Amino acid sequence: MLTRRDILTATLLSLPAATLLSRPAMAGKPPVFASGGVAINGYDPVAYLTMSKPVKGDAAFASDWVGASLLFANAENKTIFDADPDKYAPKYGGYCAYAVSKGATAPTDPTAWTVHEGRLYLNFSVDVRGIWRQDLTGNIARADTNWPGVLEA
Repeated sequence: MLTRRDILTATLLSLPAATLLSRPAMAGKPPVFASGGVAINGYDPVAYLTMSKPVKGDAAFASDWVGASLLFANAENKTIFDADPDKYAPKYGGYCAYAVSKGATAPTDPTAWTVHEGRLYLNFSVDVRGIWRQDLTGNIARADTNWPGVLEA
């Protein structure tokens, strides 16, 4: 009578060695942090830079950004973004910039933001933003080094 162990052993021995030694293909994290397919929890990325505050976007003014929807407060902001997405999109795909500086990813709170040298950075929370800002230049350098590799983790 065959046992489970016998069947498992026979199955494993019948597989080519390359199959056993290869790493399974693991899907990485998406390049943009999005809830329900919408980045920045529906906030307008252009408003952070032009109005210096988070402004809720409107689904009537949406653009695709690397597979996620970005919403804008008005048609003008959508046009501004569409003309230069790299300038207005949040760094690190909208993942928490501090987490990326530490070699990880984390979701973000659109009210925990920083604009530095014309770029938008989002953080997990207002408290984390405070930690992020304590060494802004160093954290950006570390995050730049870690991005986009953290998506594979």
